[in-house]
Amino acid sequence: MAVEGKSKSMGKPRGGGNQKNDRSNRDDPDLVERLVAINRVAKVVKGGRRFGFAALVIAGDQKGRVGFGTGKAREVPEAIRKATERAKRGLVQVPLREGRTLHHDTQGRYGAGKVVLRAAQAGTGIIAGGPMRAIFEALGIQDIVAKSVGSSNPHNMIRATFDALAREYSPRSVASRRGKKVNEIVGHRDNA
Repeated sequence: MAVEGKSKSMGKPRGGGNQKNDRSNRDDPDLVERLVAINRVAKVVKGGRRFGFAALVIAGDQKGRVGFGTGKAREVPEAIRKATERAKRGLVQVPLREGRTLHHDTQGRYGAGKVVLRAAQAGTGIIAGGPMRAIFEALGIQDIVAKSVGSSNPHNMIRATFDALAREYSPRSVASRRGKKVNEIVGHRDNA
């Protein structure tokens, strides 16, 4: 009986939860994580208040993939862990020009938050504030000018920025959609 109980306890640590964590760390060891915001929330109960924490995390590989995640828990480290897992699960690919800036200017909106993203020349740097800067650093963008218009809520700003990045297209994808050559598309951009 004791041997049977021992084998059961040995089998539990090998469960799916640990394998998922190991697999995500093995696949993407070079992911950069940025904690954007932590919010403390209180629930009023009969004995007083119960505090919880909500975390907002950005994750990216600095090579064109980025994602964000939120997590809630009673303790800060657990909330950050949950948010990081969700951010790693929801990575999106963004086309970059020369690996340093956007192909074209774009706008994004979410709720009351609105952002304007503009491609910039080499050497400009990241001119953006707050949560947008964390997104661009995790994405690997080196030159960009961004402006947030409207809500300064980090959740709205991040979702608006991701909306703008989702509207970003590479010349190759536009050329294939229009049935033209890449040179025709890029030529028009350089002449403007």
